[in-house]
Amino acid sequence: MTLILVTGAARSGKSRRAETLARGFDGPPVYVATCQAFDAEMTARIARHRADRGPGWDTHEEPLELCRTLAATDGAGPRLVDCLTLWLTNLILADRDPVAEGTALLATLAVQTAPVVMVTNEVGWSIVPENALARRFRDEQGRLNQRIAAAASRVELVVAGLPLTLKGAPP
Repeated sequence: MTLILVTGAARSGKSRRAETLARGFDGPPVYVATCQAFDAEMTARIARHRADRGPGWDTHEEPLELCRTLAATDGAGPRLVDCLTLWLTNLILADRDPVAEGTALLATLAVQTAPVVMVTNEVGWSIVPENALARRFRDEQGRLNQRIAAAASRVELVVAGLPLTLKGAPP
């Protein structure tokens, strides 16, 4: 299994880097979008993301059932999951167990035959959130990132558009 995790802050260039990595593998790339458009601003963001990545992507929108989508698209080409942070948000808001879902995701990733590139956010580099839900989210995101990074063959941190290799050899 080839699993690459790309992490960093908001607007750091993570998605662009992940797209480049996914296109570097053989086969038509598959984009797995976890975002839900709850308002006009998010709808516009999604449209910009689509336009920025350009044509040639087989896009699957899946806010919750990431394991099912990865299983269904295995063998169709390299997959780019953008992003684990929104997926985790969706799980928490749907009152699903993030630890159990993370365990299921790791089991699914372990049997994939086609490469998977995953985007996530580093959310713990700021002040401690003032409310319990935000603190829970921050903690769960950190734990999920650690678990995925441990399983990944390559981990990159993107800062100001520049990738820094944390684990693994260059692609």
